Amino acid sequence: MGSLRGFGLWLLVSCLAIVRSGDGFYLPGSYPHEYQVGDLLSVKVNSLTSIETELPFTYYSLPFCRPPEGIKDSAENLGELLMGDRIENSPYRFKMFTNESDILLCRTDPLSAKDFNLLKKRIDEMYQVNVILDNLPAIRYTRKGDFLLRWTGYPIGVRAGDAYYLFNHLKFTVLVHKYEETNVARVVGRTGDAADVIQTTDKSGSGKPGWMVVGFEVVPCSFLHNAESAKNLKTYDKYPAKIQCDPTTVAMKLNENQPVVFTYEVAFVESDIKWPSRWDAYLKMEGAKVHWFSILNSLMVIAFLAGIVLVILLRTVRRDLTRYEELDKESQAQMNEELSGWKLVVGDVFRAPSHPLLLCAMVGDGVQILGMAVVTILFAALGFMSPASRGTLITGMLFFYLILGIAAGYVAVRMWKTINVGDHSGWVSVSWRVACFFPGIAFLILTTINFLLWGSHSTGAIPFSLFVVLLLLWFCISVPLTLAGGFIGAKAPHIEYPVRTNQIPREIPPQKYPSWLLVIGAGTLPFGTLFIELFFIMSSLWMGRVYYVFGFLLIVLILLVVVCAEVSLVLTYMHLCVEDWKWWWKSFFSSGSVALYIFLYSVNYLVFDLKSLSGPVSATLYLGYSLFMVIAIMLATGTET
Repeated sequence: MGSLRGFGLWLLVSCLAIVRSGDGFYLPGSYPHEYQVGDLLSVKVNSLTSIETELPFTYYSLPFCRPPEGIKDSAENLGELLMGDRIENSPYRFKMFTNESDILLCRTDPLSAKDFNLLKKRIDEMYQVNVILDNLPAIRYTRKGDFLLRWTGYPIGVRAGDAYYLFNHLKFTVLVHKYEETNVARVVGRTGDAADVIQTTDKSGSGKPGWMVVGFEVVPCSFLHNAESAKNLKTYDKYPAKIQCDPTTVAMKLNENQPVVFTYEVAFVESDIKWPSRWDAYLKMEGAKVHWFSILNSLMVIAFLAGIVLVILLRTVRRDLTRYEELDKESQAQMNEELSGWKLVVGDVFRAPSHPLLLCAMVGDGVQILGMAVVTILFAALGFMSPASRGTLITGMLFFYLILGIAAGYVAVRMWKTINVGDHSGWVSVSWRVACFFPGIAFLILTTINFLLWGSHSTGAIPFSLFVVLLLLWFCISVPLTLAGGFIGAKAPHIEYPVRTNQIPREIPPQKYPSWLLVIGAGTLPFGTLFIELFFIMSSLWMGRVYYVFGFLLIVLILLVVVCAEVSLVLTYMHLCVEDWKWWWKSFFSSGSVALYIFLYSVNYLVFDLKSLSGPVSATLYLGYSLFMVIAIMLATGTET
């Protein structure tokens, strides 16, 4: 789990694809690689991951075979580092359209007590090995009854009773498609002598057909090798005996002080899958029809309820305004007798709230977070953030958040100026608080989480150098833009109040029910707009599934904004009707209280859906990310007042 995986929950998470009912269609953004027969294919490895612990570890933290040329890190973007990805080269070597079998990878040294115990621990924690070919993660198919399940990666091994078995032989299948496009980037590989080269027909007559990788599958097997027969063999030599890969049986039992032999085989299969559709196998979700029906049903119900709330609000306010105008034409005495509800607090309704500086800072940060969410999801829905481009979603979110600091400063300072009836003095202090409030909370939570990750030696921990980069981005980009927005807000005209505020505040009569009860209950309606989508997002973040329906997420977000605004209006009107003119904070938290229900849902998800999550560190990480999430959601939804 990367140190900003929770950041992904909001808005949460990555798709260069425009998705249509399960078929992926990709906008231009990444280029297909054309390979000739015999060209070298580079296989890479990513971090070891587990839904049991949510702590990623580097592939070479276990006693696996290492590449002859040494371990080399792949270039990673900011989003990949924040997500905990550590992509490295591997010793697996393929040649395009060249079937190979019984290839020796290596014979390890006898397992030390430390390595033996670590392998057993990782098997117990259900860690998965993630290998990548041409930017495609290896996919594994398993059958459960009548259902065919898809998984990315393969398990390190299995436990049977008190014995541990290692998957030490991999059967790879590479799906390739005949090159059809004209303008692509060619990857020229080093060719070598290859046995069993598959002969293909070149329809163009050039004699050198090009091929693109459109699928990558793996079947892990546990095979008992003869360690002595592999003792004098070198990497990529042929194992002397025929290896039968049977995934239904296990044979390679782990024992201390005994070496392990790793082998592999690879087969190339021509496929009808075109390059733009090669991610479809990863993007297909189980129960897709239920997913679509649930979302559409939720959208219709919420739209209907929002319409009812809007109609009731307009009719009620219009009726009260009409009566108020009629009473104003009568005698003063009769008008005073008949005035009630919100009409009695007209002179107090625009009185400055308590702690106005904090309120302005929270609203400004909420605008920044909400703007980041809308813009990021919009770009993802339009197809500019691809699962093939790892880390682009997180990188985009961070970029938009930094840039939107100018909007946060503008809104906060203009609100401050309006509360002070045109006086903009202190706008610099407001801007600084906006620039530091939410980033400060995020820094505190994520630093605490990072110490836990450092203590666990997980790749999810943010390196110190990256911490410095994030601080520089905040101080050199976000803070100046927030101050610039504050300066523009200070120069902008404030919003004129339609009535004057009385010198002496009106006494608020005793209330029949506590006002906070109504504020907390108001969060149920916004929660109803997103709880179904929230399940799929949580499953994507914590269960390793791919989330890609950003079009639906954009619709849900728009509905959430509308419903939060309407709920705040209704709650404010209800408070004014009982002569409670202290509406500022109540209006903010009436819609912001949806974060409370999301946090309770997160706890429920931890207890009932992540029952296998092991260890206090993993649970603490989960709750820490959830807390970070609900604070961001509270600020974003509270702003929609």
